[in-house]
Amino acid sequence: MSDLVSAILLGIIEGITEFLPVSSTGHLLIAEHWLGARSELFNIAIQAGAILAVVAIYRQRLWDLLLGFLGHRSPASHDPAGIALGPAQARSYALKLLLSFAVTAVGGLLVKKLGWELPETVRPVAWALVIGAVWMLVAEQLAAMRGGERTAISWTTAVLVGIAQVVAGVFPGTSRSAATIFVALLAGTTSRAAATEFAFLVGIPTMFAATGYELLKLAKNGGIGQENWTALAVAFVVSTITAFVAVKWLLRYIQSHRFTAFAVYRLVLGAALLLWLPATA
Repeated sequence: MSDLVSAILLGIIEGITEFLPVSSTGHLLIAEHWLGARSELFNIAIQAGAILAVVAIYRQRLWDLLLGFLGHRSPASHDPAGIALGPAQARSYALKLLLSFAVTAVGGLLVKKLGWELPETVRPVAWALVIGAVWMLVAEQLAAMRGGERTAISWTTAVLVGIAQVVAGVFPGTSRSAATIFVALLAGTTSRAAATEFAFLVGIPTMFAATGYELLKLAKNGGIGQENWTALAVAFVVSTITAFVAVKWLLRYIQSHRFTAFAVYRLVLGAALLLWLPATA
């Protein structure tokens, strides 16, 4: 298989899985087991491509949040899932996004300083898929038991979402979107749409910052010229387009469905990997 075709396939996998609660990093690690390993910059850059799709979808919401943060009055903001925010709420919401990102940034830098590296075998990913599926089912059930439709994001939720992003980065297979969405649900936000929106929006600065960090590290170490930029660029574009379609679909899906189907998928995939992979994989 040519390097370019492999990059396209990885871009498609990333675009589909980045925002569905099934773990994009886990799927990329599994795919690279057969398609060949890629650099950390490649994996993070195509994740940033998927994030770019969210910027396009939420562009009006992001603009309204910026106006609210700067203290300018703007009409009530409606995100693609239909949740309204007044001017005062927009400022509070923007500050909570910044807090969540700050927690992630501090935690992520600490993990880097400790020298944590992603595992190169698939078995840890398989276990994370299974454990994450159970976590999703429990969180959904607890949110349903509370009743009502609470869309507010608390300061505590913002901190927990930031921590969840760090955990998802350390344990591939956990899924950043799943970890953040279901932490929000467990913390008191019973609306799937509200929890999903916050998880998506806080992922924007998180993934762009991660990409920038890797670029600076490569430039410092003289590794920029060693990257296959053509393959990376193609995968970036493919990931962006695929993610745009996937996010649009997911926002419609969660209006009338739970995340149960994704939990079942994770259980089946995780169990299959544990049964079929050799002990050293």
